[in-house]
Amino acid sequence: MMTPAQSEGDRLHTVLSDHMSPRRILAGRALVWSAAFVLFATLVVQALHDFEYLSFGFETWRPVLYAYVLWAISMGVAQVLLRGERGKRALFVLPAVLFVVSIVVFPLLFGLYISFTDWNLSSLTGRKFNGLDNFRQMLSDPFYWNALKNMVYYVLAISVEYAIAFGLALLLNAQIRARKFFRVVFLLPLMLSPVAVSWMVGKSMMEIRFGPLANVARFLGWETPSFFGSPEIARLSIMVMDAWTFIPFMMIMLLAGLQALPKEVLEAAKVDGCKPWQSFWQVIFPLMLPVSITAIVIRIIFKLKLADIIINVTAGGPGGATDSVTSFIFREYRDRSNVGYGTLLAMVYLILIIIFVTTLLNVVKRWMRPTN
Repeated sequence: MMTPAQSEGDRLHTVLSDHMSPRRILAGRALVWSAAFVLFATLVVQALHDFEYLSFGFETWRPVLYAYVLWAISMGVAQVLLRGERGKRALFVLPAVLFVVSIVVFPLLFGLYISFTDWNLSSLTGRKFNGLDNFRQMLSDPFYWNALKNMVYYVLAISVEYAIAFGLALLLNAQIRARKFFRVVFLLPLMLSPVAVSWMVGKSMMEIRFGPLANVARFLGWETPSFFGSPEIARLSIMVMDAWTFIPFMMIMLLAGLQALPKEVLEAAKVDGCKPWQSFWQVIFPLMLPVSITAIVIRIIFKLKLADIIINVTAGGPGGATDSVTSFIFREYRDRSNVGYGTLLAMVYLILIIIFVTTLLNVVKRWMRPTN
């Protein structure tokens, strides 16, 4: 440990955490706890005031923002006081952490608060706390449960999308003519936005009177080709459009995995006399399992957010047959202006997604774990 005289002569001397004086450490801790107390007290007072448990409070949530900025500045100063040189290094990371907290944690807490209120934008009474009334309404809402049931169908359709994507990846990995051209062609749907796909395919090509696909269906014997008239056909049409958009995404991931396979293993399988089908099931498919699972999990995450195509093509019809949870929540906001109930539905759906994805990843992890 350097003496004070040595440290004064050493211009590159840095203050480490073990050089902190007790007074400096006490000041840093006092600054952190006092700023945290001010932020928490401001947040509690404003929440109780909005819930009408307190007669005093703030007209807006702006003082909470000021308290958060004060807490953020105090955290930066306290890092230097408590950790010295390490605290200065932490200052480079702290703004990013605080930014994530401000755009993720705060909106999540505010959404949780809104979900327990009766807030309809078309009402003159404004926002009022209503306890668990929104939750009780959700339990008796058949359209929300129908949307959840539709999501089961949409997620199960990923198995078919995966099979098609794997077949295309095998085709584009083979030595065929114009392979680069076909790779570009098959990637074109991924370059289009779902909104463009919904208008180009759903509103134009599938149009019942003059759409090209409708004319082809009539030529094949379907007298009244209504792609969105019956619930089953409408749901299938939505699946086809969404699959056409995102199959290239899975295909390109699987193609990258195929090209990364060790050539020696494939050549050894040929030398051992494996036929192409045996080589696929016994060599290629097992080696591709990590890439396949990654592609499927990412596709499931995208599928759980399905809304654009449904909103633009069917608006959830006929009779909610094509609704996803996201499109149903969107209509609660846009058509009924029911912010409180729509936010509760979104919060419940978020919890269901977290539980489902976490369980899925745990199952996959156990399944992929090598057995002794």
